[in-house]
Amino acid sequence: MNRALIALAAAFFSTTAYADTLVTNVQGVQVGADGQLERFSGLVIGRDGKVRTVLTGPPPPMAFESTIDGKGHTLLPGLIDAHGHVMGLGTAAIQLDLVGTTSLQDLQARLRGHAAANPKDPWIIGRGWNQELWPDKRFPIAADLDAMVADRPVVLERVDGHAVIVNSAALRAAGITSATADPTGGKIERGADGAPTGLLVDAAASLVKTPPLTAEQRRQALAKAQEALLSVGVTAAADMGTSRDDWALFFAAGGAKTLNLRIMAYAFGLENSPSAPTPWLFSDRLQMGGVKLYDDGALGSRGAWLKQPYADKPDTRGLQFLTDKQISDQANEAARRGFQLAIHAIGDAANAQVITTYERLAKTYGRDGRWRIEHFQIADPRDIGRLAPAGIIASMQPTHQTSDRTMAEARLGPNRLAGAYAWQTVLKSGAKLAFGSDFPVESPNPFPGLAAAISREDMNGQPPGGWIPAEKLTFAQALHAFTRGAAYAGFAESKIGALEPGRWADFIIVNRDVSTVDAQALARTQVLQTWVAGKKVWERPASGERGD
Repeated sequence: MNRALIALAAAFFSTTAYADTLVTNVQGVQVGADGQLERFSGLVIGRDGKVRTVLTGPPPPMAFESTIDGKGHTLLPGLIDAHGHVMGLGTAAIQLDLVGTTSLQDLQARLRGHAAANPKDPWIIGRGWNQELWPDKRFPIAADLDAMVADRPVVLERVDGHAVIVNSAALRAAGITSATADPTGGKIERGADGAPTGLLVDAAASLVKTPPLTAEQRRQALAKAQEALLSVGVTAAADMGTSRDDWALFFAAGGAKTLNLRIMAYAFGLENSPSAPTPWLFSDRLQMGGVKLYDDGALGSRGAWLKQPYADKPDTRGLQFLTDKQISDQANEAARRGFQLAIHAIGDAANAQVITTYERLAKTYGRDGRWRIEHFQIADPRDIGRLAPAGIIASMQPTHQTSDRTMAEARLGPNRLAGAYAWQTVLKSGAKLAFGSDFPVESPNPFPGLAAAISREDMNGQPPGGWIPAEKLTFAQALHAFTRGAAYAGFAESKIGALEPGRWADFIIVNRDVSTVDAQALARTQVLQTWVAGKKVWERPASGERGD
């Protein structure tokens, strides 16, 4: 060993006293601070679980306590879901699953089978149906459920979480009759005779009080949610709508060292928030730094608040949840306490109202509040340019576009789509973009989201060439939104979002070079291993590794 190499090794040892793990033989890919793709060959991880060095050549000539051989696979930073519902994902895993039902008859068959398999359950609760996937696209009614289960209440949540269908037993249990008034921010759908049909939209769904999960069911749900997320490469998630019970569960898991997922919690309204943001806890596994508010409903249930009437139902513009004064008062109170705001807005009227609210906040608190709009799905193009000057982050979900495009065309008509799911336009305006999935509304798997972002096509390659293709992103832009962008949106960019010295060694190993394959292959990428703070927290069974 020549003197120069000896000096280099000595310098390396002197600055990496805690370095004990080498990750080698990988094809590393991440987005640099300049927004460009970076490639690297390995990592040195300290005993503290943080990155010490990113290698771009051969490993240094030194001994390591342990070595991780990546076997030539691609390594990425842990992906971050900027908008999900952790307990919603876990709860869905232990209740009736209606995701992907292809018809009303399919829903009824699943309901009948679940009821027969669980005869002692006093209530049947499920979620995931989407009538837009059915041949006739008709919303189900109570009679459809009564035909399968009439002896106990049934409550089935739509895939977007903004509507439920209940049977007659559930209507009776809730005391909902023809005389029941629509609650603020909600709608009881009624038949020609004025009687409730069983479809309850947005706030009306809260009229039905379902029995709470037991403590053991909640622990089971959190475990299943973590498993689902880690298995698809998500190492951190923003939990949008954390209740007090959710927070207590997350906190207990952190204390028990069973919280492997990093959770950026956003309280479900001011009533579920503490007096001030919490610090990062449990080695940066958990923090409550924001408050989540809702300004409208969803497009599928026609609850999204639009500036003009729905093209396919001209007698409604959707649901406005908050008056200008209400949203201003709540946002100001949250900001006064030091919380970041994350406000759900899907329709263009709701988005305009939220932007105005944030513009006023920026005048009082400055542009560094990183105010977030959750979804920002349908925007008036004239309003997009207002984001950057007020420091507003567009927190969007690429798979919503592929799921919703035909519905969006029907709801809006062809002349009102210019600001729909407009990712590239948002970036070109100078605004920040953060990506997520809105799990369990969509699959938590980020790879179909990455594929949708670069292609504007669904998993079947439809429509060929992409829907409104001018809004496609480059791969680097899409990966940035799922890593650095999502970390920035949660004030976590100094901790996660990239593999750099001083940040946590959260990374995943996948079965293909995601930066070079086409969108269809990208969507079908499989995660082989998931690591958090330099520790392996999930691994695909050997028989499950595939290269296609």
